[in-house]
Amino acid sequence: MKFGTFIYTTDRLGDLELMMMEMNDLYEWKLISSQQFQQAVLLLKKEMREYKKGIRIND
Repeated sequence: MKFGTFIYTTDRLGDLELMMMEMNDLYEWKLISSQQFQQAVLLLKKEMREYKKGIRIND
C-alpha cells in the first residue's frame, strides 16, 4: 500500500498474481525486508488457494 498505485480488475486470480509479481520486484529492489516478503507471499498463496477452492466448489 505504501509503494504505489492500486489497479483492480474483475479477475481476482489475475490481481493476486499481479500482486505476487509486485512483491517480487519490491523485494529485489530491497524496498521490503525478507520477513515482509515472506509474509506477503504466504498470504497471497493462501488467497490464491482459497479462491481456486471456491471456484471448484461453485462449478
